[in-house]
Amino acid sequence: MPLYRSHPVTDPRPMELVWPARPYLAGYVSALNRGWSRDETRPESGAEERAAIESDPALFLASLVDREARGAPITMPDGTQVPRLPGYKCWMWDGEFCGSIDLRWQPGTDALPIYCLGHIGYNVVPWKQRRGYATRALGAMLTLAAREGLSRVEITTSPDNFASQKVIAAHGGMLAETFVTLPSQGSLTKYRYFIHL
Repeated sequence: MPLYRSHPVTDPRPMELVWPARPYLAGYVSALNRGWSRDETRPESGAEERAAIESDPALFLASLVDREARGAPITMPDGTQVPRLPGYKCWMWDGEFCGSIDLRWQPGTDALPIYCLGHIGYNVVPWKQRRGYATRALGAMLTLAAREGLSRVEITTSPDNFASQKVIAAHGGMLAETFVTLPSQGSLTKYRYFIHL
């Protein structure tokens, strides 16, 4: 059962959020083979994910929904590792794989550790962009975030990522600050937005 489905009457391009599962895996692998990577800060992550899928597809799929943070630590852009947070990833699907959106949180608080750049991250494959998919996916994920007990989510983006800023603004996101990421994240300038649920 999809987590979210756009309305086919008002939307000529229906898109749904689905849990990562076998029926969608070939589409995900196809996107990886076309050079897309869920983690844009680590281009090598695409090859790592292909290897994980080839090794054990079921284990790979299970790793994408980790509400208890039992998985391996997260590798930062500089190769260091940090503790994993509870969270899960959903896939955008319109008959083909369109992109990925994820939610992570710390139980009992809206706060995040300094190394975590936001509660929600999303990435639409280049050949499916400019269709409103990220905006619709974020709206669905905000509903799921509220169900996890969050009253506010934080989303970060680059100052030159105008498309992402538009997506965030469409859901009432307010710019909270400009900041510089940790050296382990490349010391990059970012915008931090808050969306109240």
